[in-house]
Amino acid sequence: MSLLSVSKLNVARRGRDILKDVSLEIGTGEVVGLIGPNGAGKTTLMRAALGLIDGEGHSNLAAMTARERARAVAWLPQARELAWPVDVETVVTLGRLPHLAMGQRPRDEDAAAIEQALEDMSLSDMRKRTVTRLSGGEQARVLIARTLAQQTPLVVTDEPIAGLDPAHQIATMKIFEGLAHRGKAVLVSLHDLGLAVRHCTRLVLLCDGEIKADGPADQVLCASNLSAHFGITAHFETGPEGPVFQPLEVLE
Repeated sequence: MSLLSVSKLNVARRGRDILKDVSLEIGTGEVVGLIGPNGAGKTTLMRAALGLIDGEGHSNLAAMTARERARAVAWLPQARELAWPVDVETVVTLGRLPHLAMGQRPRDEDAAAIEQALEDMSLSDMRKRTVTRLSGGEQARVLIARTLAQQTPLVVTDEPIAGLDPAHQIATMKIFEGLAHRGKAVLVSLHDLGLAVRHCTRLVLLCDGEIKADGPADQVLCASNLSAHFGITAHFETGPEGPVFQPLEVLE
């Protein structure tokens, strides 16, 4: 079943084309890695698909009401600002707002979702700590937990593992895999191609506002695409423990 359907999406800013005729489908059971160099249009694609910025074309999510969209997709942007001195559990609880009526207190199912999100992001022992006193990586984990607590069929997240230590980067990607195994889907933008290769079911390469490749990692990250769109060489092999990708050199 399709959870995200984008067709012929175009976005222009200040007379410059940012997205050009982009079409994309994401179905249940997928972890789709959105990759590409800086300035490729990845964040713009996510925001336009969510209806957060104007564009020409169609997105099933942008066509929804705000409340419908909040129950269909959880959005975790790249910016991570936690300005209010509230505790971790309070921030994670905000993920349940789309499921509650105005003024309604969290129910048992909400408490269960919050508890699971805290556990998934290794935050159970930090629930009463003030978020403004946490490190940047810890704050990132809190915001990911808030996104997980929303329990939507689709998660769209922009560079969620930036700033996390390696253990939490891997753990977060495995959580996304787990969501896909339970019939949900994730669209995640990544610069770490090694993690993208290991944990995404499919990669979408965006460059100059256009989708240049869409498919399995070994096809998308072929030598010609790495050269043309990233300007690098890399080593890519699949061994007993799965695929391994390592950038090697910058091309002159």
